[in-house]
Amino acid sequence: MKVGVADTTFARVDMGAEAIDELRRHASIAIERYTVPGVKDLPVASKILLEDRGCDIVIALGMPGGKEKDRICAHEASQGLIRAQLMTNKHIIEVFVHEDEAKDDSELAWLAKNRAREHALNAILLVLHPERLVKQAGTGQRQGFEDAGPARQ
Repeated sequence: MKVGVADTTFARVDMGAEAIDELRRHASIAIERYTVPGVKDLPVASKILLEDRGCDIVIALGMPGGKEKDRICAHEASQGLIRAQLMTNKHIIEVFVHEDEAKDDSELAWLAKNRAREHALNAILLVLHPERLVKQAGTGQRQGFEDAGPARQ
């Protein structure tokens, strides 16, 4: 298994390093990192990791700002990541942390690190242990903040 980690210099936390550390803690796998300037560069970086560098899955990490134009850029990047998945028939796990999700820099750093690590585990599960994800279906899993849990019936 080879996991691609695409991240950005625009992010205010080294989310790529967090994801790589978590991947190494839980699996003996090859990792290929590709760092680009911003979130709109992540789709092509992810596609290159999948097609040219032989990755089985990619974790695309970015930190859009908190302004409306940043939300638009994040949406465009997200659409590009979806297209890249469909073009390659491989998963790209989008891991975005918007600056306005946190009340201060400390919480922002915590959230970015936690979300990157939890999605690194999701990448391992998707490729190596998909049956474990089936067992979690409908359980309200969240990456970063506390899980929501299943809806009460």
